[in-house]
Amino acid sequence: MKTNAGITLMGLGPGDPALLTRQVMNILENIPEIYLRTRHHPAVDGFPPTLQVYSFDHLYESAGSFEAVYTQIVSQVIELGRRPQGVVYAVPGHPFVAEATCPEIVRQARQEGIPLQVIEGLSFLGPTFTALDIDPFPHTTLIDALELGAAHIPPFPPDVPAIVAQIYSSAVASEVKLTLMEVYPDEHPVKLIHAAGTPQVRVESMPLYEIDRSPHIGLLTSLFVPPLGPATSFEAFQEIIAHLRAPDGCPWDREQTHQTLRSNLLEETYETLSALDANDPQELREEFGDLLLQIVLHAQIASESGEFTMADVFRGIHAKIVHRHPHVFGDLKVAGVENVLQNWERLKADERDVNGKGTASLLDGVALALPALLQAEEFQKRAARVGFDWPDVKGVLDKIWEEAGEVRTAEDDNARAAEIGDLLFAVVNLARWYDVDAESVLREANTRFRERFNIIEEAARSQGRVVSDFSLEEMDVIWETAKKVSK
Repeated sequence: MKTNAGITLMGLGPGDPALLTRQVMNILENIPEIYLRTRHHPAVDGFPPTLQVYSFDHLYESAGSFEAVYTQIVSQVIELGRRPQGVVYAVPGHPFVAEATCPEIVRQARQEGIPLQVIEGLSFLGPTFTALDIDPFPHTTLIDALELGAAHIPPFPPDVPAIVAQIYSSAVASEVKLTLMEVYPDEHPVKLIHAAGTPQVRVESMPLYEIDRSPHIGLLTSLFVPPLGPATSFEAFQEIIAHLRAPDGCPWDREQTHQTLRSNLLEETYETLSALDANDPQELREEFGDLLLQIVLHAQIASESGEFTMADVFRGIHAKIVHRHPHVFGDLKVAGVENVLQNWERLKADERDVNGKGTASLLDGVALALPALLQAEEFQKRAARVGFDWPDVKGVLDKIWEEAGEVRTAEDDNARAAEIGDLLFAVVNLARWYDVDAESVLREANTRFRERFNIIEEAARSQGRVVSDFSLEEMDVIWETAKKVSK
């Protein structure tokens, strides 16, 4: 079999020369030359001795990144393909499996009208599954080691198995394991597969944290990551909620609407705050689950009614975060947190202009349903970001004394109520200046009051009395003792 002029892309299989296809061998025996992405592949040993072999290995030594190497390879292959005799370009495995250059060569060749043919080869995947004794169906994730190692969180659900390809060095294995250990336990059992598709195939079983210690890691190494277990992915949770709303689901869940669930969302939010106040990680984990249930249930209801989907939610918040963090995802340079917040407000103002809300107040985005202390603090924070703030904390303290005096001199009940509101607002401002969350410290004060008052009640019960039997002086004595105990 001969090739046509233009570009011929060829897959050299997983490594064993015996696994080169008959079609590939026929071509190799009838062409004078071949260009390889890399000579470092065992199948090259099976080439006919008369074949002139060129490679692009030298580019890996001179270019600054793999992307730069692949760009140069693509450019040179396209140039070679323009020759009257064309070019045969071969890669390990299959031209379209874990191979960055071939898809781009195809795209550019078709754009230019260069004749093109693809000679398929056996990919590393088949021999890998054979070495593992597994069937990849119904679902197995395939991911490149460099992409995974550069991520902060694995970009695939942990309740499905994964194959991580091209772990060609211990350094790459180390980056991969650090990313995986953000989700998987250090001791999670995994398998390294070396040289699949060659007589030297080897499978190593080990805990995740040890993968970069293997002495066998090389150009033909992959990693198999078994599932973390059922019910460990967001997708699995969405399926559970969708099932609750399905015709064969729960009658109560099927009847719910955004409005009927409103109180549930508020209740779960407060219970989550309570867990935060208690500094209880286990309770917080549980409350996060309850809160997530409400969010996903609302998203499912919205999806059923054609309002939006969970993907829309993700897409929207993703775009918002990237847009509002140009100092992280762009080229903007910022100096400290204050500069970040000022730029944040400018970006939000730009968004309001784009959305036709340019005349909206800076404070319009503060939810009216927030507790009063939280709402006051958010108003003050937003105003401060645009410079409407006291120059120092002395002005805040003076304002508190001023408001306290106006409470004492108020002319009537209505005026006094207004002045008390102003006093509370000023106290929240003081909390903000000292970087204290007013809502949280008031909740903590409430908790202390409850604990100390419980001691007064317990003292009354121990004496066979009720609290109202105590004089104020007696209660003060017990209260002071309770303060020492609660400290």
